[in-house]
Amino acid sequence: MEWAKSLLVAAILFLIIRTFVLQTFVITSGSMEGALLVGDFLIANRAAVGVRIPGTRVRIPGYSSVKRGDILVFDPPHEPDLKLVKRLIGVPGDTISMEGGVLTLNGKVQDEPYVKHVDPAGDRPDPNWMSWQAEHLVAAVPRETYRPTRDNWGPLVIPEDRYFMLGDNRDTSLDSRYWGLLEGWRLEGRASVIYFSYNKGSFRPFPWIREVRLGRVFSRIR
Repeated sequence: MEWAKSLLVAAILFLIIRTFVLQTFVITSGSMEGALLVGDFLIANRAAVGVRIPGTRVRIPGYSSVKRGDILVFDPPHEPDLKLVKRLIGVPGDTISMEGGVLTLNGKVQDEPYVKHVDPAGDRPDPNWMSWQAEHLVAAVPRETYRPTRDNWGPLVIPEDRYFMLGDNRDTSLDSRYWGLLEGWRLEGRASVIYFSYNKGSFRPFPWIREVRLGRVFSRIR
């Protein structure tokens, strides 16, 4: 009985921590290189940004607010059973645009040292994904002739309780440029620490033992 009680208490504590305090996440794509690499295992702080009560859109407020530059875990609107990690770029009230792959926020060109470009020639329109942007254009841009591309779009005005997320690897990231603005209730946590990392693409046997990236283990995410 004592063992059973101990296991029950441990299970309850684990569920509480997992649901309301911390969340683990594994990076499986290169959309956030080089801040995050494929094979990084993350801890996301859920209590910092607030926690959604499971099965609802109701959130318990966090002890801090999200801010531009945060790397966040969230539920994307285009894939309900998927969790993504991207960098928060635009918050409610911001005016945001991109020209030639250079980001402008509230009229100021942004210095983004974390951004990576691997396919500069791949700038193409994608009307199947990017047509949503027309609803959020500034008044001076005519919707009828608006043709956004990967590296040229906006200016867009971010409405209340909506957020604009971008991947650091801009040329390969499927992010807010395509699937739209993120509702606040979809935020899951702030990515805080890499607790383990290995070269997942290695062809050597047992890469989780032989290809550990020791320099990334227990490193802070910035």
